[in-house]
Amino acid sequence: MNIRTDLALETHEMKGTDAIDGVEVSTKSGEKFKSTIIEITNENGANALNKPAGKYITIEFLKFTDDADITDERMTAIKDAVTELIPKEGPILVAGIGNRSITPDALGPGVATQIFVTRHIGQELQEQIGLTGLRPVSSIASGVLGQTGIETAEILSAVANAVNPVAIITVDALASRNLARLGRTVQLCDTGISPGSGVGNRRKRIDKTSVGYPIISIGVPTVVDAFTLARDVARKGDNDSNEHGENSDIEPDCENMMVTPREIDVVIERASKLIALAINSALQPSFSPEEILGLM
Repeated sequence: MNIRTDLALETHEMKGTDAIDGVEVSTKSGEKFKSTIIEITNENGANALNKPAGKYITIEFLKFTDDADITDERMTAIKDAVTELIPKEGPILVAGIGNRSITPDALGPGVATQIFVTRHIGQELQEQIGLTGLRPVSSIASGVLGQTGIETAEILSAVANAVNPVAIITVDALASRNLARLGRTVQLCDTGISPGSGVGNRRKRIDKTSVGYPIISIGVPTVVDAFTLARDVARKGDNDSNEHGENSDIEPDCENMMVTPREIDVVIERASKLIALAINSALQPSFSPEEILGLM
């Protein structure tokens, strides 16, 4: 049974502590966060971690349910990561991916509705309302295949061809293998995303090849695969007692189930607001977080 996770950090952890050719790892920390940067630089590294070559930034902090403040160094850490990954100039399209009707999958739509969109504000209007120098930003909540009948990659390709962004920022729910990372982790990468992976419904991959534009993806793990969780718990229990962790029986139906925190509605609400604020702050750096919150 494969251990299911969308986090490059967890994939790297499962490989152990040995150095891997083509994988470079660095960390930095603050009082309220720890950031791990994994760069996959060649094909060997991509094969070892089963991830496309590129940069993966994982930021861990307190649970969203433990602290309602979103303007501290955690927001700054996410904003700085977004700034590092996106082109410095040019229009940006933000795409919220997921199903707003399913709470663990509602992160993307929640972020998309809070993006400060500016593409429609011309120079003359900017001067009239006192908001000059705005970077052109557009936003879309793409829905899911079951609602639209259209693959998300196809929707984004069509929209991007109309607005011609220098990059697309996608936001979606992810899956973790570790309960401790649910609702307290943000992963950013420049390699694209497979929508629906966080809720066990992986669709056509969204990347520069499929869409035609650079993709910066942002995600928060909101679910753990039940089989993965049960396997880890059973192995830990068996190892503690008799060191035979591989012999535990796990109900096969677990393969079709996902586990999410009880307070997932609060997690989605606060994570959506935090990520939207970080994206807005990165795209409009001349505004303070408080000003951005007012514009949101």
